[in-house]
Amino acid sequence: MKRSLILSLSAPLALILAACAPQHPTVSPEKTQSVNASVNTRLSHTDWPKNDWWTAYHDPQLTSLIAKALRDAPDMHIARQRITLAEAQAKATMAADGPQVELSGDIERQKMSAEGVMGPFAITDPAAGTTGPWYTNGTFGLSAGWDLDLWGKNRDLVEARIGKVNAQKAELEQTRQLLATGVARLYWEWQTEAAIDSVLATIKQDQTSIIDADKELYQHGITSSVEGVETDINASKTDERIAEVHGKMKAIEARLQALTNTASVKLTRRDLPAVEASLPSTLGYALLARRPDLQEAHWVIEASMSNVDAAKAAFYPDFNLMAFLQQDALHLSDLFRHSAQQMGVTAGFTLPVFDSGRLNAQLDIAQAQSNLSIADYNKAVVEAVNQVARTASEVETLATKTQQQQRVEHDAARVVTLAQARFNAGLIAGSRVNEAKIPALQEQIAGLTLKGQYVDATLQLTSALGGGYHHG
Repeated sequence: MKRSLILSLSAPLALILAACAPQHPTVSPEKTQSVNASVNTRLSHTDWPKNDWWTAYHDPQLTSLIAKALRDAPDMHIARQRITLAEAQAKATMAADGPQVELSGDIERQKMSAEGVMGPFAITDPAAGTTGPWYTNGTFGLSAGWDLDLWGKNRDLVEARIGKVNAQKAELEQTRQLLATGVARLYWEWQTEAAIDSVLATIKQDQTSIIDADKELYQHGITSSVEGVETDINASKTDERIAEVHGKMKAIEARLQALTNTASVKLTRRDLPAVEASLPSTLGYALLARRPDLQEAHWVIEASMSNVDAAKAAFYPDFNLMAFLQQDALHLSDLFRHSAQQMGVTAGFTLPVFDSGRLNAQLDIAQAQSNLSIADYNKAVVEAVNQVARTASEVETLATKTQQQQRVEHDAARVVTLAQARFNAGLIAGSRVNEAKIPALQEQIAGLTLKGQYVDATLQLTSALGGGYHHG
């Protein structure tokens, strides 16, 4: 008996499934590319490394600028609104998967036609219960429906929406990192230019002292006026460099104003961070899993795969249940009588049999979109690896060059010390000490330039690692 019952129930289902529109997908699924077996590309948005890496500089001025950018920058507002929209869309998709219950009511005033199907109701016949031709029909009650979603199509759509929400959260994190890195790079560029400006001011003072000494010697007939021409030219070039530096500093301040969405930015001098001899030991490609852009691409793939599953489920029949409990009467005075009650339950299904290839086209579209998201992810992985390798190499190169430049500055400082000693011994004039200082100061500018480039490279590496190693 039990076996015959199972066979009797399964036979109609088998016939239904056999009658479904055949699947003929023409797009093959793409495969994702892995950087390293140890790379965990499935970290959720709550598992990021410590993202406030900028606090390691212990610079309240920088921290305040980044905090304002993260709070007020237009890009952050856009990213937050995208999350809100994605969450609302996910809630709407979830709601569509559950049962629906509606309370409805309507009143209709109509005149019956004596020549139609309802012709007997157009006359007044108390014996038959007709009081035509005018009637005020009323309906009031509950109706319910539920798509059973046996094949998980609605659930797949919900998963796709959730993947979209997670992708938008990762995009917000990516926007946050790009903003923080952009502000930090501009800030330390300004500090580099400010340090160079200070050294140029010292060079200008020494050049002025030399010019004054040459003028005094010329006035006493000791030298000719030609001997001071080169110093005058160099002083003019220094003025040009100072003006150029001031222009750069103002341009940086304007860009910081735009990033922080503020009317003005007033910065004070800070020393540049120290140059590390080597990269921290925590640097590795496994940190690529912390990159928000790769996490965003991963969630886009997850969403696209759910859309593919939903497109496949569309080939199978939809089963749904419907029910109603209503009061229905031709006269409003009879609407709430027990005899006016009506109810019913309906179980039904819809089965795609022939659709001129519509479902297969939708499946191909979903698969192609999924393949496109996978291809974008694979490209992002390759670019991320190259970016890390390139910036890490640049950091190491600049660290080495900075150390070499420090030795050059030390040797230049020894020349100044020797000139000062000779001046103290009365062997040379004071202007010659100023002349010895200028090359040493120019080497300091070269050192500051290299140091600024090193700091900028470390910030780019931090960004390449998604807020990676430089976080305390």
